[in-house]
Amino acid sequence: MARLTLYTSLAAAVAGAALAWHFQAARLGAELADERLQASQYRQQIDDECTAAGLRVLAVERTVNDKYQGALNDAIQKQVGLQAAADRARLERDGLRKQLSDAEQRLADASPATLIEYARALNHVFGQCSQRYAELAIRADGHAADAATCRAAWPVIPQDKESK
Repeated sequence: MARLTLYTSLAAAVAGAALAWHFQAARLGAELADERLQASQYRQQIDDECTAAGLRVLAVERTVNDKYQGALNDAIQKQVGLQAAADRARLERDGLRKQLSDAEQRLADASPATLIEYARALNHVFGQCSQRYAELAIRADGHAADAATCRAAWPVIPQDKESK
């Protein structure tokens, strides 16, 4: 009977150990499944954040490109306007040259009173031209200062000499 009790106790101990082993394996499996779930959720969160960051970068890039294209279109329109103004100025200049040539021929035969009146008119026109020239010089200086400020304020990304 002692042997039977020994075998029974031994069987109970083996069964208990097997149940404890099985319980521990199930518990570790559940913990491992939880860790895998958390890692999967973390990877999904990282993927979502990367996608959102990529979308923000694209939106900023689109905004910058739109502003650049708008500025480029404005510059083209201004250039077209400036070219038209330059063409008109050339036509006006050519017309004035013809008038001056005609005036030189008429002055050769003009009376002294006509010559004095012509000199007064030239003096008046020269004064207006000098005033306009000064105004133009002031505007050009202002434009040059604005352009220099723009160039100085433009963001520059420093580069390492090694990465070039």
